[in-house]
Amino acid sequence: MRFSIFHNLGAPGRFGEYDQVMNETREFAQYADQAGFWSIWYTEHHFGHEGYELIANPVLMGADIAARTENIRIGQAANIATFWHPLRLAEDIAQLDQLSGGRVEVGLGRGLYGREALNLNTLADPRDQEQNRALFDETVEILQKAWSNEFFSHDGRFYTFPAPGVRWEHPLSPATPEFTEDGVITKLAVTPRPYQRPHPPLWQVIDSPRSIQTAAQQGVQGLFWLPPISALKDRFQLYKDSAQAAGRDLALGEGIGLVRDVFVADTMEQARARFEEALLTSYKWITHWRGLGNLMEAGEELTDAHELSFEFLEQRNLLVGTPEHVAGKIEELQEELNLEHLLLWTTHPGLRHEHAMRSLELFTEKVMPRFQGSGS
Repeated sequence: MRFSIFHNLGAPGRFGEYDQVMNETREFAQYADQAGFWSIWYTEHHFGHEGYELIANPVLMGADIAARTENIRIGQAANIATFWHPLRLAEDIAQLDQLSGGRVEVGLGRGLYGREALNLNTLADPRDQEQNRALFDETVEILQKAWSNEFFSHDGRFYTFPAPGVRWEHPLSPATPEFTEDGVITKLAVTPRPYQRPHPPLWQVIDSPRSIQTAAQQGVQGLFWLPPISALKDRFQLYKDSAQAAGRDLALGEGIGLVRDVFVADTMEQARARFEEALLTSYKWITHWRGLGNLMEAGEELTDAHELSFEFLEQRNLLVGTPEHVAGKIEELQEELNLEHLLLWTTHPGLRHEHAMRSLELFTEKVMPRFQGSGS
């Protein structure tokens, strides 16, 4: 199993000391790098004056972290592809892959919040799911074309590259057949190209059967978060079966990463006391949009009796407690799902930095060694 960090930077009430929040984020990443974590992932959110989600550009954040680390891989969970111009996203990720020496993992998502989508790209409006999906799929197609070919062209529903009718005349760049016809540009080259060829590994935040099937068929690795083990089994099996139908023979759990809320302390009581408020802050923020449906066990129906609480989450998806307790929960994930990648989310909004660091230290010293040799 490979252990990684999911870092959704949140610091409500600390706008005036954002530089200090950045320093804490760097310390967390540098420790994870030195401790042998496989990767670290940053999110993308916009206009969050509330302070719960504070990274607008995970590629730029990744560049800062790449410059301060040596081995840890740099991921985005996720670039909201529908918000970006596809060529700018292709260029920026390729640049990060070059700067980091090929340490990039490309995470992609479709976007959830109307406040973000409608102010960045009205075509990404989440109220029109079919259009949002179509825009996402076309953006990913363009990324792959741009990275995999020296010159490329695209003619789709939303984008046409290159723009038609543009002539090219320059003595230092002759209008060769590689990218022109009769002096008109017919193909483009994204520069730089990625360090990793044909491009960095692709991941998608997935949950619905349709998204799971599409990602698996296209060879895109999947990222999950909320559901309990019983509800993840069918999702993991669907990914495996869909990959196999596309000619990719995968073991159960292969090509999948799971984000889990993780906090380690010396006692169960201390873990809850330090982590509960910050954890519930995140869940109150996110479940306002998503609801509690993704937290149901397999076959369980959501009712008015379900209420968000620490106890409710603890029974379903938390890895919070002593090193022994957390290690036991990870063993369960291995046994039930054959999980390949576990992403730890410790840094919930409002959690004291020293408590987050202590949890990371305990996980590194007392949990990770139990799984060494299992693919980490």
